[in-house]
Amino acid sequence: MTIRSLIASFSQQEDLNFLLTNRIPRAAVTRLVGWFSKIEQPQVRDLSIAVWKMFSDLDLSEAKKTRFRSMHDCFTRELRPGLRPIDPDPQVVVSPCDAIVGAHGAIADTELFQVKGAPYSLLDLVGDPAVVDDHRNGRFVTLRLTSSMYHRFHAPADAHVEQVTSISGDTWNVNPIALKRVEKLFCKNERAVIRTRLSTGERLTLVPVAAILVASVRLHFLDIVLGAGHRGPKTFICDVDVKKGEELGWFEHGSTIIVLAPSGFSFGENIRDGARIRMGEPLMRRG
Repeated sequence: MTIRSLIASFSQQEDLNFLLTNRIPRAAVTRLVGWFSKIEQPQVRDLSIAVWKMFSDLDLSEAKKTRFRSMHDCFTRELRPGLRPIDPDPQVVVSPCDAIVGAHGAIADTELFQVKGAPYSLLDLVGDPAVVDDHRNGRFVTLRLTSSMYHRFHAPADAHVEQVTSISGDTWNVNPIALKRVEKLFCKNERAVIRTRLSTGERLTLVPVAAILVASVRLHFLDIVLGAGHRGPKTFICDVDVKKGEELGWFEHGSTIIVLAPSGFSFGENIRDGARIRMGEPLMRRG
């Protein structure tokens, strides 16, 4: 049996998977991996990337660089220009990242769900009644990034960034197994709430959520790392215009982005549970 098949077999053993990826000192392990991933020593770098490839479907053929300073440098890699065309339709909001589509649909007043039968509230997620009012009876979609994916994220539409709130929290795994077992998981984990107004006037909010081994977000327009051991929530008032497809920042490691839209937006046929989507492809349509 190959290592890949052993890993696949492990991932299907839900009890064992949950135990080994959650019932450990999550915060300490996450800090350790964050430190280790930034070691710029050739042997450490090469061994780390080799092990990473062994345990995932990591494909570096799209990367702009062919050599990396560290595993972290590889994780936050840029892509070669032109590989993620942006849908030009002004009525379309595009995916901000490469991802697997998770729970999505209508927000029932202020209630969302992380998997079927597992609801959580907008207020618990974003912590701001004004953001809750922006998206009452709106739409949401959960975008999960796996470890091997491109981990930079981009503006889903022409927009004005007005506010970013960093909320401290835990680092539970956010894989489907954990989402079925941990109530209100996204509301427990470290996360950022990026509040924007589209050029057409509607509100659109991005909520990057951290996970085990996967904490902290860097935003270009703030030039700080959010979630690096701080106690929150902490709010940053912004005044930044971004263009559709413009790079906003990256996860220091990876995880999930929840996109919140107002009512009046609809999903395309490509948005279904388990579907893969690339940054720049249609996510929602206005009207």
